[in-house]
Amino acid sequence: MNHHIPDAAPPTGGSPAGRRTSILILDDEPIVCKRLKPFFQKAGYEVEAFGRPAEALDRVRERRFDVVITDLKMPGMDGLAFLGQVKTQHPDTNVIVITGFATLETARESFRNGVFDFVAKPFKLPAILDAVKRIEKERGLVP
Repeated sequence: MNHHIPDAAPPTGGSPAGRRTSILILDDEPIVCKRLKPFFQKAGYEVEAFGRPAEALDRVRERRFDVVITDLKMPGMDGLAFLGQVKTQHPDTNVIVITGFATLETARESFRNGVFDFVAKPFKLPAILDAVKRIEKERGLVP
């Protein structure tokens, strides 16, 4: 008799039944990805980070993420266009925008396009974590 015992993931940063909340990070500034990815991994999240919109979009087409954290101003495709593509593929994915070009107008436009939260750079890591935790709570991903 052969019993398969699945690897147990720590029940932190995640949804019911031990499934970890998945996060995709997109920012053309490497330092942002280098700060956010390990921060969220240590907090128990499943994280993938990308520096180019085209690569991130390919990944979004392959699978659904619970949360997408994206910059607004990037070469090739801006964050709002990326957001539109994400929402077309997976309408229930929540998006957090981080930007160094925070204006009232960009914030309004982001919220009109379905952004969950809008965070200005430079940001503090706990501010981004708080936004993700609010998403988890609203979506019932945490008890």
